[in-house]
Amino acid sequence: MDHIRNLSIVAHVDHGKSTLSDRILELTGAVDARDMREQYLDSMDIERERGITIKAQNVRVTWKGHTIHLIDTPGHVDFGYEVSRSLAACEGVVLLIDAAQGIEAQTLANAYQAIENDLEIVCALNKIDLPAADPDRYAAEIESVLGIPGDQIIRMSAKTGIGVTDLLDAICEKIPAPAGDPTSALQALIFDSYYDQYRGVVSAVRVMEGVLRPEVKLRFMQTGRTHVAEEIGVRTPLNSPASALGPGEVGYLIAGIKDVGEARSGETVTEAARPAPRPLAGYRDPKPMVFCGLFPVDGDDFADLREALEKLRLNDASVTYEPETSGALGFGFRCGFLGLLHMEIVRERLEREFDLVLIATAPSVEYRAHLTDGATVEVHNPSEMPPPQKLDSIDEPFLQATILSPTEYTGTLMDLCQTRRGEMIRMEYLSPERLELVYRIPLAEVVMDFFDALKSRTKGYASLDYEEAGWEPADLVKIDVMLNAVPVDAFSAVVHRSQAQEYGRRMTEKLRTLIPRQMFDVPIQAAVGGRVIARETVKAKRKDVLSKCYGGDITRKRKLLEKQKEGKKRMKNIGRVEVPQEAFIKALRLEE
Repeated sequence: MDHIRNLSIVAHVDHGKSTLSDRILELTGAVDARDMREQYLDSMDIERERGITIKAQNVRVTWKGHTIHLIDTPGHVDFGYEVSRSLAACEGVVLLIDAAQGIEAQTLANAYQAIENDLEIVCALNKIDLPAADPDRYAAEIESVLGIPGDQIIRMSAKTGIGVTDLLDAICEKIPAPAGDPTSALQALIFDSYYDQYRGVVSAVRVMEGVLRPEVKLRFMQTGRTHVAEEIGVRTPLNSPASALGPGEVGYLIAGIKDVGEARSGETVTEAARPAPRPLAGYRDPKPMVFCGLFPVDGDDFADLREALEKLRLNDASVTYEPETSGALGFGFRCGFLGLLHMEIVRERLEREFDLVLIATAPSVEYRAHLTDGATVEVHNPSEMPPPQKLDSIDEPFLQATILSPTEYTGTLMDLCQTRRGEMIRMEYLSPERLELVYRIPLAEVVMDFFDALKSRTKGYASLDYEEAGWEPADLVKIDVMLNAVPVDAFSAVVHRSQAQEYGRRMTEKLRTLIPRQMFDVPIQAAVGGRVIARETVKAKRKDVLSKCYGGDITRKRKLLEKQKEGKKRMKNIGRVEVPQEAFIKALRLEE
């Protein structure tokens, strides 16, 4: 056990975590040079295409007589939950910082998470081979902000391999060996799982106490179910079976589990014959921040969507879902996500991995409505909002957003936060060129395109991290969009009263271009309560009923036109507006 080291690599987006994992795999000989490829541990197509890590991946390598269990984690704020789960299986972290950019918001968030978990931090400045790199300046910044002595920070380049051997030596030297007693009752923590259609659930486990052996009857302490361990082993990076996993070791477990609900992340595994007295502290469930409806384009795919969500939830425990119905879109699920990127990735994974075609409604956040009779209702969907006459007040969730940016963008960032109803908490200079802004902002303002606006205003240099900051009453209204005086629930939204007019106007203009012309005029109205705030009209198609009149008396023509007018009027009374599927998809598009 003295020669085992368990660590996670944590950093801001694009600071080189996956590249460092590649170099370590190469240097330790875990992967042949001919099998090597970039982002070796990122197994999903989406990860390769976007160049980001979405799932934490673990691998076991050996270096100078030490066994190193390495977990490569995502850097994006939406996947911070993956990082917190990985840290529970480690004794230390490698904190990677870009030598050309310095400390970013996620760097701080991950460093504080590691400190809270009492983990040893090995700090490294990456990308020193870049022309813009300034390691000395950023080493001084790290020392002043995080208190890590500048002379202990390793200078390296994961791309060229400079300094990676020094980092491996520092890992073996500084990160403590795991503690645990091989003779006590088995306690193993499941920190990730995925579903293999041939072998059932494959779980990543970290053994805390005792020894995990194959062919032993295991008990899953949260669900109370028992299963026999069919195979245990380690990832090097391919799965290779092992005869036992002792305390401090990380590996995988296959127990022939077919029901995905039985091997959730945070589950404690113990032996059925000699159970542990109590389960390990699992993970607290992440709170979804953004909600949207997912509906299959073909109503027959509803059961497939439910099965797909179950399997995906095993691999990504931060997705929540519950069934909902919509008059316009049929049966589907109301899903909760940690952020917009998370929502986009989950939708893309469902479409790719399970061959589904889905419509996602506009993202919304959770509100609390206080009614006049004293009751409080949680509202996840604009269509659930009680009518205005029953409402006393509405509370909305707030975030504390931390923005790190070069000082020249201070003005434009303050302007952005203020237009999004934010209020400043503090402003602090980390160094003469870098500044930290902390704002309190409503979650609904951040959900849509705050991150994109932040990046475009600062030429991509600013970084954002956020955490929940309670609830506050706000002046919110529900906007209903009506086609031919019939409300369409899929298009309704909850917005701040000051923005209602603009939202209504934008939505009606957009729908006017998307809804095909009918045989009668179709009014498109946006209304708050009973008051219409915006209107557009899709003009009727007009059949030429005069084509067979050659000259003659005007009264003949008028008679035919009056007859046509009567018919259209009657049609309008009974006519339902046909809204094609593409109109829903385009109207609910986020990008625009």
